[in-house]
Amino acid sequence: MTSSPPSRTLGDGLQVPALGLGCMGMSQMYGAADRAESIATIARALDLGVTFLDTSDVYGDGHNEELVGEAIDGRRDEVQLATKFSLSRGEGRMRIDGRPENVRACAEASLRRLGVDTIDLYYQHRVDPTVPIEDTVGAMAELVQQGKVRHLGLSEASAASIRRAVAVHPIAALQSEWSLWTRDLEVEVLGVAREHGIGIVPYSPLGRGFLTGAITSPADFEDDDARRSMPRFQGEAFTANLRLVEAVRAMAEERGATAGQLALAWVLAQGPDVVPIPGTKRRSYLEENVGALAVTLTDDDLRRLAEIAPPDVAAGARYSAVAPGYGDSPERRAA
Repeated sequence: MTSSPPSRTLGDGLQVPALGLGCMGMSQMYGAADRAESIATIARALDLGVTFLDTSDVYGDGHNEELVGEAIDGRRDEVQLATKFSLSRGEGRMRIDGRPENVRACAEASLRRLGVDTIDLYYQHRVDPTVPIEDTVGAMAELVQQGKVRHLGLSEASAASIRRAVAVHPIAALQSEWSLWTRDLEVEVLGVAREHGIGIVPYSPLGRGFLTGAITSPADFEDDDARRSMPRFQGEAFTANLRLVEAVRAMAEERGATAGQLALAWVLAQGPDVVPIPGTKRRSYLEENVGALAVTLTDDDLRRLAEIAPPDVAAGARYSAVAPGYGDSPERRAA
């Protein structure tokens, strides 16, 4: 039996397991999902001590929060529950809304869908470039004062936005993409977050599944899988990125681990303030991910991985230019 993950602390006191569970894929993005298997996966996560669950009001347009709420019914006290607001779909694109009145309305709607009285960690999903972040975080801080939210977070925020936000209210966590093939966070944002005691919650720590080695051809994706439109999974970029995966897989085999476990172990080794949230909708992958906690990397291992996957190693952009609101926010690109 796998032992429970060790705990780590985000910000000024939110204790969570070292590994969380991203629930987005249970409702959108990566092909068809099975509701029963998704709920069983969340239940299995709680049994394994993976009690830090991540969702958002935009995942499946509310479906994901309802699913998570159903899955944790009767087990709320075991869970550290994170959700997000500010993104919505409309007219074929993502919209960002950081207005204070939207903060309040979204929080109330999330509480209803989740079936809970309090959200442990409430993120602004993307910074709204048209609304001063001080106004947005000020409204989020009111939710803390009202007992509806315990801790505040930001997602994909720039260094400048982080500095402005913490002047209004402490920020417990920054959720941004970080993995062996996405390391731009390290340039500036990581240092600023740590300067302010903000924990790091990497999403897509397995490179949207690519670093597991399970994807060998674009044909592996279902027709409705969003990765089909992402530059890193197309043409010459896909072929070039396969070489990175092969190098990771070869090293993992030497260690008696899977490629995904080695990739996750690298993220976990980046500091005691780092809590990755690999997403999955299947119990088998969840259990494989938990196995990464048993992979200890030496300094030599880390040096070798740095050679295999230096910054900017991945070919292709993270997101298609047609989805700026959901991917690299305008605020990130301007930073």
